[in-house]
Amino acid sequence: VQLQAFGGGLVQAGGSLRLSCAASGRTFRQYSVSWFRQAPGKGREFVAAIHWSGGETYYADSVKGRFGISRDDAKNTVYLQMNSLKPEDTAVYSCAATIVVSRGFVVSDSYNYWGQGTLVTVSS
Repeated sequence: VQLQAFGGGLVQAGGSLRLSCAASGRTFRQYSVSWFRQAPGKGREFVAAIHWSGGETYYADSVKGRFGISRDDAKNTVYLQMNSLKPEDTAVYSCAATIVVSRGFVVSDSYNYWGQGTLVTVSS
């Protein structure tokens, strides 16, 4: 499966953005998908995940209550709705997918497929 993330941009603190992760392939519905982010000078950080069934979602504590992950398998797309954005949310956001979550949703090594990142900049 090939992934493409888009939707990033510049937004003021308190604003909202919606990221999209578009996938190729007819078996996309079999994949669990996550979003990770990497801020300048920092390591990769788990943000949110959605199980292939769509019935389970997981969030990092830092975004819980502000971000929402969802999927539309008919469109082969996973979304990350980001509300109440803060300057510390500034990062390159990447989506990742896997069929078998071998090491837990929050571990980047669990994912076999990665899309290119999209930059989110939140100004204060």
